[in-house]
Amino acid sequence: MSTPPTSFSPFAPRRGVAAAFGVASLGLLVAGFVGATTPASALGAPVGLGTAASYAVLAGSTVTNAGSSVIHGDLGVSPGTAVVGFPPGTVVPPGVIHAGDAPAAQAQLDLTTAYNDAAGRASNASITGQDLGGKTLTTGVYTASTSQQLTGALTLDAKGDPSAVFVFQIGSTLTTASASSVVLVNGASPCNVYWQVGSSATLDTGTAFAGTIMALTSATLNTGATVEGRVLARNGAVTLDDNVITAPDCATSSGVTATPTSAATPTKKHHTSTNHGSTDHTASTPSTPTTPVIPTGHPSTGVGVAPSSSDTGGNGSGILFALAGLAGIAALIAALLAAGPVAVRTRR
Repeated sequence: MSTPPTSFSPFAPRRGVAAAFGVASLGLLVAGFVGATTPASALGAPVGLGTAASYAVLAGSTVTNAGSSVIHGDLGVSPGTAVVGFPPGTVVPPGVIHAGDAPAAQAQLDLTTAYNDAAGRASNASITGQDLGGKTLTTGVYTASTSQQLTGALTLDAKGDPSAVFVFQIGSTLTTASASSVVLVNGASPCNVYWQVGSSATLDTGTAFAGTIMALTSATLNTGATVEGRVLARNGAVTLDDNVITAPDCATSSGVTATPTSAATPTKKHHTSTNHGSTDHTASTPSTPTTPVIPTGHPSTGVGVAPSSSDTGGNGSGILFALAGLAGIAALIAALLAAGPVAVRTRR
C-alpha cells in the first residue's frame, strides 16, 4: 500500500491560531478589568515641594505686608532679604521668618524644581480663554496657554479620592475677581492642588483660595483674601494686605510633612530699608535645613488622569483598554506569521 501524497494548502488550519485568539481575548479582558478597577490616583503623583512645603509665603525679592496678616507656616525670602510689615503681620509659631538665609535659598531651589515639574506634565484639558468660575473639575492637568481668570466659585471634586491631584498650568497671569473661591469637595485636599503661573498671580479682595500658587514672578493678595495652601514666588515679591495664609499639613495626602523650620537657632534681627521705610524684622539662622519626611507607602495620586466624561470626555481607562487590545492583536498576527502553512494528507 503506497503512502498518500502530501500537499500543502494555504487554507489549512494553522497551529497557534487558537492560542493567539486566546491571547488577544485575554488581553482585552485584562484591559477591561484594569480600566474598571484602576483608581485615578494610581496614575500620577503629587508635585514634590521639598523644603518649600513648610512655607506659607516665599518670595524672591521681598515680602511686604499691610494690616494684620496672619501666616500659618514659614515665611521666607531669597535671594532678597527684605521683609516689611511683620509686625503688625504675624507668623504663628512654630513658623519662623527666613530672610536671605540658607533655608530660604534651599526652599527657592526646591520651588524651582516643583515649578518645572508642574509645568512639564502632560495636559488633559485646555482651559484657554475660559473663566473657571462656575465650573466643577475632577482630577487632571488643566492648561491655559495665556492668562487665567476666576470669577465666582470653582469646585474641585475628588470623587472620594483624597489623593486626587489637580494641576493648573497657566501661561501668564492668574487673576481672581472679588469674593471668588476655590471649593474642595468629596475628599479634595489643598495639599494636592497646584497653580503653576507663568508670570504673576493676583487674588482680589475677599477671595477664598485653595492650593499652592507657584508664580514665576510675583503674587499679590488684596484686602481680606485668604489662602488654604501656599503663596510662593520665584523671582519677585509677595505683597499682602490683611490676609490669612495657612500652609496645610500634607503628611497623609501628599506624602510630605510640611514641618516649619522652628528648630533654627539663634534668632537675630535684620534692619532693612525699603521704599516703605526702615523696619526691623526677625529672622532665624538654623543650624541645618529641615528635611521633609516621606512616609513609607504613601499613596500615589491622580495626575495624568483625564477629567471625567462630564467635564472633558474621557479618562485613563480607555487608553489602557486600547493598549491592551493592540497587544492582543499583535500577538495574533505574530502567531499567524510563525505558524506558516501546515502539511495535510490528501487522498487521490
